Parts: sequence; structure tokens; C-alpha cells
Amino acid sequence: MIKYTEDHEWVKVEGDIATVGITVHAQDALGDVVFVDLPSVGGNFAQKEVAGVVESVKAAADVYMPVSGEITEVNEALRDDPALANTDPLGAGWFFKVRLADKGQLDALMDETRYAKFSANA
Repeated sequence: MIKYTEDHEWVKVEGDIATVGITVHAQDALGDVVFVDLPSVGGNFAQKEVAGVVESVKAAADVYMPVSGEITEVNEALRDDPALANTDPLGAGWFFKVRLADKGQLDALMDETRYAKFSANA
């Protein structure tokens, strides 16, 4: 299951772990990503709290926690090659993984159909 936020993050849930990244719409808007600041493994974040930053040649943008939880892993390959956020935002360009504190928070996020409509107007 993949869900989307109004801040243009995607969340792929497998069991109680969610993988988080930025959407195709977000990376299109940002342009060439040149730097990412990822959270520390073991850090706990509340839903909608800033967990990282993505910088491009055009702008810098915060990466928000789509759900509350503990960071279990960060994408070191993305830190070494931030362009992965452009070339494969829904795959190799993922940002971090989080252990879900409240699966019920996923219900407030958008499915692909709702996100497509939302991002078309963004």
C-alpha cells in the first residue's frame, strides 16, 4: 500500500515499517536535487514534524513525517548521490524508513487517485 501527503511525500507500508520519499511531483517542482539532510536512526518524530531537508538548484524544502514513529533506517545511497531523488523518486531515491507508532494515521493520507487529483491542482 502506498499513501501520499499534501506535502508531496509518499509512504509505502510493509507490516509496521513505512518507507518514505518525495513524489514525482515534488522532484519535478524542485528540479535537480543536490543535497539531502536525513534524520538520525533512532530518532522519534511526530506526524507532520520536519524530519529532513531536500535542496535543489532551485530551492530547499522540508521533508515532513507523514506518520509518527521511530526512524529505523536512512538511505545512505541517497546521501552519497542526491540525484537518486530525481532519477528514481519512488524507488532507489527513498529517504528513510520509520516504525509506525499509530497505523491509524495512514487513514488520513491520500491514495494514488486522490493524490493525482490533488497534485494536478498544486
